[in-house]
Amino acid sequence: MASIRIGNGYDIHRLVPERPLILGGITIEHTLGLLGHSDADVLTHAIMDAMLGALSLGDIGHYFPPTDPKWQGADSLNLLEQVDQLIQDKGWKISNIDSVIVAERPKLKPHIPAMRDRLAAVLNLQSDQVGVKATTNEKLDATGREEGIAAYAVVLLEQV
Repeated sequence: MASIRIGNGYDIHRLVPERPLILGGITIEHTLGLLGHSDADVLTHAIMDAMLGALSLGDIGHYFPPTDPKWQGADSLNLLEQVDQLIQDKGWKISNIDSVIVAERPKLKPHIPAMRDRLAAVLNLQSDQVGVKATTNEKLDATGREEGIAAYAVVLLEQV
């Protein structure tokens, strides 16, 4: 069995009025927020899927189904802690995370340090183990038309 594993994750949610915009556990001032059963934090969801994928454990929908009222409005950072505990229970830990958020607006660069610090704190990592980048889709597709925000993540796990 290999002593390292890599997983990738992806998530996208629709932007709607009257919802908070939460990315990486940070609430960002914006006229629109992400629609979802939980808080719809696409960055945290992509990271969780990458963690689970690295160990062939399925995806977050398996553990936190949107059909279960228990997860309605859930704080994704709490879900992230549960996924982290699951991988630790299986004898693994996070080596590093790299991620990218795809959004036309708002500009995310000023919020990236806070996202990195928040995610690192929840996962008991150093901030330099958590990469967060942001880009636009140059007005192309649904994210480019500001209909939603997407996130991609890659997580490297190492056996403890």
